[in-house]
Amino acid sequence: MFLPEALQSLVIELQKLPGVGEKTALRFAFNLQQRGEEAMMALVKALRDVAEKVRPCPRCGFFAEGELCRFCSSPDRDRQILSVVETPADVIAIERAMDFKGLYHVLGGVISALRRTGPENLRVKELVERVKNEGVKEVIIVTSASAEGETTALYIKKALEGLDVKVTRPATGIPMGSSIEFLDALTLSRALRARKEL
Repeated sequence: MFLPEALQSLVIELQKLPGVGEKTALRFAFNLQQRGEEAMMALVKALRDVAEKVRPCPRCGFFAEGELCRFCSSPDRDRQILSVVETPADVIAIERAMDFKGLYHVLGGVISALRRTGPENLRVKELVERVKNEGVKEVIIVTSASAEGETTALYIKKALEGLDVKVTRPATGIPMGSSIEFLDALTLSRALRARKEL
């Protein structure tokens, strides 16, 4: 590349983000450089703050700045219903639907032979412990409508067998192969309300 070394390093780091190729990384880097030092320092501060202050919630796996995330620490959430999702992005998608008032459990992915992700790489044991110890009456498994999402859902159902908990899955309306984070709020809201026992 014909860029100064510092700018080239920025482009390389930006390309490590999902969905960012070389052209997009170059566009971001040029834009930041053109906006000036103040804009770049604001971005550096925001990145530093996230690195220093934001951690996975020890209870659910969502983002937390304090000891627990805003959902786990809220007295207004229904603690008897637990929505099990793949990623924090899925939590945000469900919250946008403004229909779910329970708590969350972020698995950290799905069972995938292709990605070499087995159940031991997910937060399934933590889920079982939460169901045993926190008075959860219903677990809604909101994994993607894909072969991997279905495999993960069935594994979770099996892991929860023998516990006094209802295991459900969102109803139809979620197209096969779709990712939860990209669904529109209305579709997701309707699917959650019409969930079916697994």
